[in-house]
Amino acid sequence: MGLKLDSIGHIEMGQQLGRIKVTLLALAALLSAAFAPAALAQDNEAPTAQELAEGAEAVAEAVAPPAYTPMAPTLDKGMPTDPRADTEGAMFKSLTFQDQYTETGAYALWMHDYFLLPVITFISLLVLGLLLYTIVRFSRRANPQPSKTTHNTAIEVIWTILPAAILVVIAVPSMTLLARQYETPPEDAVTIKAIGYQWYWGYEYPDHGGFEVVSNMKSAEDALADGEPFQLAVDNRMVVPAGVPLRIQTTAADVIHAFSVPSLWFKQDAIPGRLNEKLLTIEEPGVYYGQCSELCGTLHGYMPIAVEALPMDEFEAWILEQGGELPGAADAEPEAPVEEATAEGASGN
Repeated sequence: MGLKLDSIGHIEMGQQLGRIKVTLLALAALLSAAFAPAALAQDNEAPTAQELAEGAEAVAEAVAPPAYTPMAPTLDKGMPTDPRADTEGAMFKSLTFQDQYTETGAYALWMHDYFLLPVITFISLLVLGLLLYTIVRFSRRANPQPSKTTHNTAIEVIWTILPAAILVVIAVPSMTLLARQYETPPEDAVTIKAIGYQWYWGYEYPDHGGFEVVSNMKSAEDALADGEPFQLAVDNRMVVPAGVPLRIQTTAADVIHAFSVPSLWFKQDAIPGRLNEKLLTIEEPGVYYGQCSELCGTLHGYMPIAVEALPMDEFEAWILEQGGELPGAADAEPEAPVEEATAEGASGN
């Protein structure tokens, strides 16, 4: 996995590991001291080295965060649907948008399926009916003497007011959706920076030590072996927490790219020298696939995106595995006592 860590990051990670080791040894010593009297009272024997080791291992398992395991994708979730699949409703799902897993996406899908489509269907049938009526009613055979009427006030009022009313009705949910898509991320949102390269993606985590994960498309063999769709699967996903606001920032290192994930109703341009940002909140854990949606060169079609949304504890475990740090970890470290610092200063003098 491609990571970018400076020397300071390595030193801080080593200090954190050292503190964890000291904590585990202290807990093991406390457990052995607590259980040793009871064992001596019952068996008059001191705990063996193996028993102490097992106790220390149990403490380590209790204290250590859960290990990260890549999430397996769910069929038809966060990915394009196959109209030839045997699943129920596969054909209909292929005719509309993907199922949505954000609040804004669910609203947009509702607007498309249950508002715009009925309006469009009604208008199309109305115009078709009027066209057929005109063909039959005013044909040369049915109306050999054509009418010379040039104006009809009632018809002109109707075909002016009715379309205007329809546009006003459509404008209400349209403006609501537009406003939702431009909501500002809250101050405590988790920041992830997506960087477009020719032709792969990099993901930086400024809130977690600033490391970067480099993401490339998997080969067909690897994608098939892992049960993922080819040309959408990547070796390193963009891992994010689910259920919390995310501040997705996009930029590019060379040409214009576009970070797009259809099932999350998310698309944002990545422009060199410019930092765009947008709010994203993924409602439930899962793997969601997308692609670069801006023509960026010969390998534009080989820049897939895979977003893996995890529960917060698993996301934090992934951060630690990458060598990152959790926000607030440095603030939680105990400071040196004032007396000791004063004594050291006096000895130095």
